[in-house]
Amino acid sequence: MRKKIIIDTDPGHDDALAIMLLAKSGTVDIEAITTVAGNATIAEVTNNARFIADLIGLNVPIFSGAEKPLARPLIQAVVHGSGGLAGVTVTKKEKLTGNAAEKIIEIVRKNPGEISLVVIGPETNIAKAFLKDPIVPTLVKQLVIMGGTIEAPGNKNRVGEFNIFVDPEAAKVVFDAPVRKILVPLDQCNNIPLFMEDFRKLKGSPLYRPIIFMMREFIKGISQFENTKGALVYDALAAYFMVNPKAVTLKSMDLRIETKGELTRGMTVADRRNWGQKNPNVDVVVGIDRSAFIRDFISLLSK
Repeated sequence: MRKKIIIDTDPGHDDALAIMLLAKSGTVDIEAITTVAGNATIAEVTNNARFIADLIGLNVPIFSGAEKPLARPLIQAVVHGSGGLAGVTVTKKEKLTGNAAEKIIEIVRKNPGEISLVVIGPETNIAKAFLKDPIVPTLVKQLVIMGGTIEAPGNKNRVGEFNIFVDPEAAKVVFDAPVRKILVPLDQCNNIPLFMEDFRKLKGSPLYRPIIFMMREFIKGISQFENTKGALVYDALAAYFMVNPKAVTLKSMDLRIETKGELTRGMTVADRRNWGQKNPNVDVVVGIDRSAFIRDFISLLSK
């Protein structure tokens, strides 16, 4: 049975790959795409979402959401270049509806216990939905979140991952909510870079040229700012949990979000002590089968 999902996203090169992977997988029905400011402005990421949907022939509603975090100014990413999707030309302007949180509530309430939220941007829209309708978390099947780090260094400050760092107050609302959460942290994403030779295996696919153009720019940006040679395809790995959960290993953890620290903004603080009372609230991805991911990624995006 195909799983019903909402993709909450701030496209972004890795977001683009995640949307493509989910749409091509045949394992999910995408009820909507909701957009949130993060990698770029809300107008830019919403235009990018429409570009990606059109590129793959995905006919789903797109609802724009938060243009800034709950309580802070927006800090945008730098690795994705101008407009958030360097390497391709995005010309179509998508209407800003501004109602992502309301649409999340509406879709979840119409499908109680059936909707998985694939959260691959700052968590502002999800937090707004949960604050507006506190029953909604109990009606969501699960959240699959790309964010945080357990032992790896942060990619925005010393300990903070970008999505959590941008809006830690929203992340705290979400992580404290009574809903199953699966977290794909930097620890695993850093272990599965993709290189241009991987993307060249898509030759013959209609997506080959746009992916090659996007990934060249993404690798250029990420090598400049994060000192790595390949594309860290963060959000695609979160999406992969919905495609092939058997390739993923989980561990339950007691995890809290730091919102006040001077040096630790956005830190995902895991209780890793071997003593004391634990209250696990997140299933953290601690292993991903790299060969299975690359095999499935190439196979699905070659369709």
